[in-house]
Amino acid sequence: MNTACLQQEGSLCAQHCLNALLQGNYFTAVDLADIAKQLDESERQQMAEAGTDSAEYRRFLQQPSNNFDDSGYFSVQVLATALRVWDLEFLPFNSSDAVAAAARTNPRTQNAYICNFRDHWFSVRKLGHQWFNLNSLLTGPELISDTYLTLFLTQLQQEGYSIFVVVGQLPQCEADDLLKIMPAIQMVKPQLLSDVADKGVVSSDDDVQRALDESQLLAAEEEELQAAIALSMQDFVLVAGSNRHRAVETGTREPAGASTVATTSTDDTVPPSTEEVRKKRLAFLQKVENQPTDASNEVTDSACGNDTRTLGE
Repeated sequence: MNTACLQQEGSLCAQHCLNALLQGNYFTAVDLADIAKQLDESERQQMAEAGTDSAEYRRFLQQPSNNFDDSGYFSVQVLATALRVWDLEFLPFNSSDAVAAAARTNPRTQNAYICNFRDHWFSVRKLGHQWFNLNSLLTGPELISDTYLTLFLTQLQQEGYSIFVVVGQLPQCEADDLLKIMPAIQMVKPQLLSDVADKGVVSSDDDVQRALDESQLLAAEEEELQAAIALSMQDFVLVAGSNRHRAVETGTREPAGASTVATTSTDDTVPPSTEEVRKKRLAFLQKVENQPTDASNEVTDSACGNDTRTLGE
């Protein structure tokens, strides 16, 4: 949808409401302000007909506009006038008009509604064969089922919203065409932008703390890994050298494992992979933990020999 996901900017909800309804960036804040000024001028002329010297007229001139203000608020008259540009009519939901009465009986007979509460405007429109809440305070359009539409409008009225029926042919839009072919499926309801902002702050703090904790763990693990590598390689060279020395003295051929070990301990060969070193580290530390603190050199040598065979496999 084109403008159904418009985010709230200041108090320009009326602008977002109209553009979401029409599914296009048809109105700017300046456009609506111009309409409001025209309405103000029309009201001034009506007041002037009773006499420009009257107290009512002077009081009218001193009062701020009822149609817009600096915060971006626009009156119902401004929205109704803007919709007339598209030959669309704006009817109160509770009016005695036959169209409004039909809408109350079955809201699905209409194409769109505009809702207002405490200067906030948003639209509810049918796109394709489905209904959507296009509130600019949400992170995205909210799919409303046909069975829930009546309850949704009733709930809005109970909360104090004024609802208006949009009567007439809405301009064609891409979202309407696409959703007629492929209806939308919404697994997760959109959230209020204010809730997302609040959660974002907490999430950001959590992410920072989590990153710090993980960095400290990684640093400790890296230090432990390097120490294990140094110990492993030291034991590895000592044992390999001992095996080679004994082989030369006795004149016997070296065991295949000892030859491989001695070869891998030279500087010209590729060092063990990270996974091999990690397995070696875990095995080495486990064996160290199982030994008493006053272990003899014989026990230590035996542990080193076992480690050497593990790496050589």
